[in-house]
Amino acid sequence: MFEKAIARIKENALGVHGIEVTADGRTVFSHMFDDDIRYPVYSCTKAVTAFAVGIASDEGRFDISRPLSSYLPEKYLLAMDEDKRRAFSALPVRRFMTMSVKGYPFRAEGGDLLSASLAYDIDCSAPPAYDYSNIPAYLVVVACEYALGEPLTGFIQRRLFDPLGIENVPFQTDAQGRYYGASGIYLTVHELGRLGGLILDGGCGIVSPWWISEMIRTHIEIREGGYGLFVFTKPDRVYISGKWGQRSVILPDRKAVLTYMSDAEDTSSEVHAAAEEMIKELRDEV
Repeated sequence: MFEKAIARIKENALGVHGIEVTADGRTVFSHMFDDDIRYPVYSCTKAVTAFAVGIASDEGRFDISRPLSSYLPEKYLLAMDEDKRRAFSALPVRRFMTMSVKGYPFRAEGGDLLSASLAYDIDCSAPPAYDYSNIPAYLVVVACEYALGEPLTGFIQRRLFDPLGIENVPFQTDAQGRYYGASGIYLTVHELGRLGGLILDGGCGIVSPWWISEMIRTHIEIREGGYGLFVFTKPDRVYISGKWGQRSVILPDRKAVLTYMSDAEDTSSEVHAAAEEMIKELRDEV
């Protein structure tokens, strides 16, 4: 299986660490090019945040239709200009989870990332339009932490990772100890694949099927297809994606998940092209 794609990856030194395919809940293919250890998954972390928000939503403790500002501490909101605060307070959590708030830089800078994130001059009155940034995920995390009354790191480990058999995950936090939520998690290929499997299997009792359907629904059109709640969508697939070639691709028609982990700063497009060959091979199988 995948002989041509594997040869292509090796011959062109594409920086792939490993590949795994699961189908009907079983691992049907696994190939490691490097050590089978945890690697940075960058923006795949956002999907972890989406699962955590889903668990909190299922319990009625967090509502993505409410304004994000309704969950934030008043002292941070009062530091905003009154007109800006009023406009910001009209934006529901959902807008941040669909990357449809325009005007943020890619990441916040400063000693207090929450203050910095709320200080940017975004266009709150503009209609929803895709504008990718780490800041919306971070703001959703902070809002969810205040709604739950506990750090999201412990909540995620206890409610998401432990049931999946993923132990002792290191989390990136800000200077105040808040989970960053947009990047910073390290996982093995298999662990990342477990997250893809959670989507394929409708939440596995960890998060509700309703939330999974909402998470993978196309909320906004983008150049490459669509965007759900911190995941990417196409008509034939959903995928969790990080920069430089970390991806878990959910293929509902094959009841399969293809996961690959790479460090392909300059060759990620070639890695994804090799993955397309693997997906075609999966679909061509009888």
